[in-house]
Amino acid sequence: MLLEDLRFAVIVLLLCVQSLHGSILSAASSYEFTAYRMQQYNLAKHNHGCRGAIVVAEARSADEPVLTRRCVIMRVADFTTKTYTEAQRQKAAAILILLPKNMSTISSEAIQSFMTSENQALLKETLMPVYVAPEDEQLLYMYEEVKKAASTRTSSIFIRVFRSMVTATAFQILVSNNVAIKALTDTTLITLEGVLPGAGEDIPTIVITAHYDSYGLAPWLSYGADSNGSGVTILLELARLFQLLYSNPSTRPRYHLMFSLTGGGKHNFLGTKKWIEENLDHAESSLLHDNVAFVLCLDTLANGNELHMHVSRPPKSDTPMYAFIQDLDEVVSSRFPCMKTELVHKKINLVESTVAWEHERYSLRRIPAFTLSHLEDPKSELRGSLLDTVSQIDFQKMKRNGIIIAEALARYMYHLSDKGSPKDVQLFKGRLDFHDSRISSLMSFLTSVPRATQLMDKEPAHILLVNSLEHEFKQYLQQVHKHTFRQDKRDPDITFFDQMRQPLVMYRVKPAAFDLFLGGCITAYLGIVYYAVENFDHAYTKLKAAVKSKHH
Repeated sequence: MLLEDLRFAVIVLLLCVQSLHGSILSAASSYEFTAYRMQQYNLAKHNHGCRGAIVVAEARSADEPVLTRRCVIMRVADFTTKTYTEAQRQKAAAILILLPKNMSTISSEAIQSFMTSENQALLKETLMPVYVAPEDEQLLYMYEEVKKAASTRTSSIFIRVFRSMVTATAFQILVSNNVAIKALTDTTLITLEGVLPGAGEDIPTIVITAHYDSYGLAPWLSYGADSNGSGVTILLELARLFQLLYSNPSTRPRYHLMFSLTGGGKHNFLGTKKWIEENLDHAESSLLHDNVAFVLCLDTLANGNELHMHVSRPPKSDTPMYAFIQDLDEVVSSRFPCMKTELVHKKINLVESTVAWEHERYSLRRIPAFTLSHLEDPKSELRGSLLDTVSQIDFQKMKRNGIIIAEALARYMYHLSDKGSPKDVQLFKGRLDFHDSRISSLMSFLTSVPRATQLMDKEPAHILLVNSLEHEFKQYLQQVHKHTFRQDKRDPDITFFDQMRQPLVMYRVKPAAFDLFLGGCITAYLGIVYYAVENFDHAYTKLKAAVKSKHH
């Protein structure tokens, strides 16, 4: 009986060890994917974003109680200000956020929560590397596994230890690039301008402008559909429609109409600042030198049922800007009564080193300007988020806002209110209507690549985008110029950093405790074998006596 017991124990142990050994994933079993690092830049003597890039850590869920020296894996719904702060407090090795390919699957509550947390994270700097990667099957499998591991912490200590040592699969996250992060000193800002010359001489100029770059937690995933793809789309449609009016001498108004697309809008509107300085301080002749009626800045216009007119100071009743705002109110009240317009007055705080809206750059130079937006708060999270994608755009509302702006401009330039024209008159219809297909195509084109400022002058696809915008200007406007502003390398206005896109490797391995457990099993197995060999004679004698007794 003793020999049979020993034989049974050996067989069971062999099967157990073999099973455990077969479940081990070798170090070569890995998955490589591309992840995008959180913004890192210095602006106005303030540092923003993450300072680190290197990651060598085990993956853990945000639900785990201990995150120290771990890479915390989160989906969009998991990334909150609380979880981000807790990871920082515990000195986590890194955060990896998984971004779904289809943003429409995310609830509105989760979107708002993520945007708020994203905005808060970008306000300050952190040494902890933060990466974002598009979801795929392998990464989602890893996420589910680390979530399961986190759920066992509510079980008994024995179950937790047993799962950790035997059944659990650990995931090691590795950034193999050990090169130090370097500052980019050659970033350039590009601004485009074009004009529709009015009828007559010494006539006023109306400037319509929008910034074209985007912003979000990770530059390579910032597509900026509403902010500010919507402003650029409406501006390009206005250029096309008013070109038809300006091309006919009988309908050419007595106003120059200047259009500009500016870079650096997400970073203190530096492109606008440089362009104004070049036109006012360096150019011998510029329409900004002359009589500027007002500057209309377009920003985030693809949603909402409100239209906010942001000003640095309320316009006086005898100014062109006041007259235009009155015309805009008339268009809205007569044709879109469900909408609401509001004048939002915010003084420029000269103590602050940054401005909130693009029009403030003009106001600082005493040029009358205002911004149109469906957003009331300049600090709205929507103005800089990874989740600002085409899926969040309401094309009909964007078209409606474009029509309102076009009709108000026409009423003002042709003095239709003074002439007693009906308030609900429609000028932009038929051949002059906003084309749905063109609006959709322009938005798809603008969101085909991320438009982060630091990418626009370096990547071929982004250079092509700027060149295509210039081509659009040349197709409809005259006196088109492309301004390239280079920063002072010794004292740059803004400093970006490299390594924004990194290859990451995910290794599927057993935890270190498993090696100890397996070693114990092997030691026990060898001990049993040794014991069986040493006591073979005794066991054999016992067995022989038992057989003989049974035979008799």
